[in-house]
Amino acid sequence: MRNSDSPRWKFAAGAMTLVTALAAVAACGSDADDGAAPPAAGPHSGHAGASSAPPQSLRAGERFLDLRMAEAYTPTAPESGGSDEYRCQVIDPGLTRTAFLTGTQFAPENVAIAHHAIVYAVPPDRAAPVHRQDAETPGLGWQCFGGTGVPGADVEGDDVGAAWLDTWAPGATETLLDHDAGYKLEPGSLIILQIHYNLLATDGRPAGSDRSAVRLRLTDGTPQTRELVTLPLDAPTDLPCAADESGPLCDRAASIADVTKRFGEETGESADRQVEECNPGGAPKPGNTQTCDHRVEAPMTLFAGFGHMHMLGRAIKVELNPGTPNAEVVLDVPQFDFDNQRLMKLPSPVEIGPGDTLRVTCTHDAGLRRQLPQLKKLPPRYVVWGDGTSDEMCTGIMTVSPRTS
Repeated sequence: MRNSDSPRWKFAAGAMTLVTALAAVAACGSDADDGAAPPAAGPHSGHAGASSAPPQSLRAGERFLDLRMAEAYTPTAPESGGSDEYRCQVIDPGLTRTAFLTGTQFAPENVAIAHHAIVYAVPPDRAAPVHRQDAETPGLGWQCFGGTGVPGADVEGDDVGAAWLDTWAPGATETLLDHDAGYKLEPGSLIILQIHYNLLATDGRPAGSDRSAVRLRLTDGTPQTRELVTLPLDAPTDLPCAADESGPLCDRAASIADVTKRFGEETGESADRQVEECNPGGAPKPGNTQTCDHRVEAPMTLFAGFGHMHMLGRAIKVELNPGTPNAEVVLDVPQFDFDNQRLMKLPSPVEIGPGDTLRVTCTHDAGLRRQLPQLKKLPPRYVVWGDGTSDEMCTGIMTVSPRTS
């Protein structure tokens, strides 16, 4: 998962300002979610619990729009090595009028290889480069580590491009907010599905095809409908080899070089960039638990959130204004389960504004590498941020709505 931001409202991580206007995690989780942590599980199975629940009933004014990949796709690992492929496909939802997205349910056809997926929306004025990318790439879709993989469609600097609508991970179904809020889609917008396929079980060889689908829950909205956006809160992952482990990839620089080879320069730079953002001028702090404070620079309302890590994740927490009289835990998953990554609604919305701090804390466990069938055959490594299932991430993905005051 990657922080793909558009420039409309501001949010700062450490000393680095991130300018964001995402169109958000529309719906992952269970409608019954009330902030409770997922149930504990043994060492993460990888995909055993992944399933898609039946859709919840339509509410007044809503309609379903079912979209599906044009054809089945058989993923293969890239020639640069590794056992992961990120593949993007474009789907035209055929919108002829403005709509608000109030719920999303991604449905992976082949859960044995689907690690996670992100649903993006591309505004109509940026549709041309997406169509061009699709037309110029042989086969179904195109490879897209890190984002949509479309030059000029992702957000870079001050460009306005692909908006992050939804994140699916194992265990996610559909969460519906109780408030009049949604993700605005203009007529002529395109949908991009970015699917991360995990081929660890077959050492990168093809492991069957997939033809995933996504169901959008749409409404025309009202003058009072609030626009939702995604606020991704990242922290570094600096997980060294255990004391009794050794090997060339136990060196941090060598591990980063390996990530760069597999996923490209932008992903390869993530580890050092996050250290600088979260600890300006500081050095990496190797260890199981990593944290990062993000300074809020614009008023917003926080509705829900979920945590994303990979196979070595143990716990993730997001706190508002930690260490102050107004401190509040807004997301707490003390027993992270890869197969139960769900969006959790807050008991009531939380108002945050300029000067507030959101702290994300992740705990990983390198010892799980020796227990998990997907990882134990791999050589020891210093684990840093990377797109692969054998790499790690630490992200609190929060659903918020900007406010004017």
